[in-house]
Amino acid sequence: MATSETTTKRASKQAEEPVAKLRIRVRAYEHKLLDASVKQIMDTAIRFDAEILGPIPLPTEIKKYTVNRAAFVYKDAREQFEMRTHKRLIDILNPSQKVIEALTNLTLPSGVNIEVKMI
Repeated sequence: MATSETTTKRASKQAEEPVAKLRIRVRAYEHKLLDASVKQIMDTAIRFDAEILGPIPLPTEIKKYTVNRAAFVYKDAREQFEMRTHKRLIDILNPSQKVIEALTNLTLPSGVNIEVKMI
């Protein structure tokens, strides 16, 4: 009996409190620029007393390109280049309208890509 009562209590708590999340995914090639923009987003959310989860560092995406050094001869001589994409994830729980408005008016440096989803 105790287990059925606790499960009904848990289910009623979850039904009463729907949690809205604002999921912000930030990407950049330079990690210092990325960290500065994430700090700016966090400071803006904290200013409006929002509950924040993160920043959560996501795996760095590495793209490698191999090219020939010479166009005609020396086929064995090659160079490798790579592009690293650093990513962070920030969740804002139950965002108010003021927080959303402040985040949309935020100016971030170029080279920083932001994806915002409401969950």
